[in-house]
Amino acid sequence: MAKKAMIEREKKRQRLVQKYAAKRAALKAIINDESKPMEERFRASLKLAELPRNSSATRLHNRCQLTGRPHAYYRKLKVSRIALRELGSNGQAPGMVKSSW
Repeated sequence: MAKKAMIEREKKRQRLVQKYAAKRAALKAIINDESKPMEERFRASLKLAELPRNSSATRLHNRCQLTGRPHAYYRKLKVSRIALRELGSNGQAPGMVKSSW
């Protein structure tokens, strides 16, 4: 149950990042523009701080799409090593054969 919750939480974060990406980029451009007055840059930084915390891309984590496991994650396949082994054992990963001796 907890694994499913972590997967859902990560999906929610991805939606928030996509929703606020343009707004965050615009505010960061104002903040980093040295030609703008200091007051305007400060207001932009306050507005950036008011955005949801999970709308920042640095809050995203790589998690297995099947188990929610954050470690040993294969980016191309979006699964962990344990889930990949299970898929290989069951013959569900094309081109992969798990050998055991």
